[in-house]
Amino acid sequence: MGHVFKTLPQLARHLWLDAVDARRMLGPHTLEQIERLVRESEMQHTGEICVCVEASLPASYLWRHVRLGVSMDDIVHERALSLFGKLRVWDTEFNNGVLIYLQLAEHCVEIVADRGLSRHVPHAEWQTLLTEMSTDFRAGRYEEGLHRAIAGVSTALGRYFPRSEGGEAVRENRLPDQPVIR
Repeated sequence: MGHVFKTLPQLARHLWLDAVDARRMLGPHTLEQIERLVRESEMQHTGEICVCVEASLPASYLWRHVRLGVSMDDIVHERALSLFGKLRVWDTEFNNGVLIYLQLAEHCVEIVADRGLSRHVPHAEWQTLLTEMSTDFRAGRYEEGLHRAIAGVSTALGRYFPRSEGGEAVRENRLPDQPVIR
């Protein structure tokens, strides 16, 4: 029973926050900057970057935390994997889509890279980037953390999936450049 009382403030955050709060927390300037950074990044490589900001977790995820005792870190990771599929980040020509997922109620961030990129980038490299970003997010510096995330992902994509000399004549943009707010 003590577990439930400890999680009440956490549950209240999830029940209180919604997409409007996410837009307000980030602000229009930050959202425009993120879109610009993603667009500029994708001109340097053949990968796709999707930034998803979710204010709170769905009730089914919270229920698993409360009722089954699944750790919130595991829940956030599972949610990121689910959104990777739902947002079709996997649907790229070279299997090199990347989801940058920010969970506002938990101040957590996840990076999910498709198999084409993840076979090249060691887990430790992603973990270092996540640690740096988490520090920014916990301090409420969402813009800085997201800039850091996009730059790190862009570096990895540019290293393993660079554009050919002279670039491609027409580049199909499979994912939206603007952040997905949920």
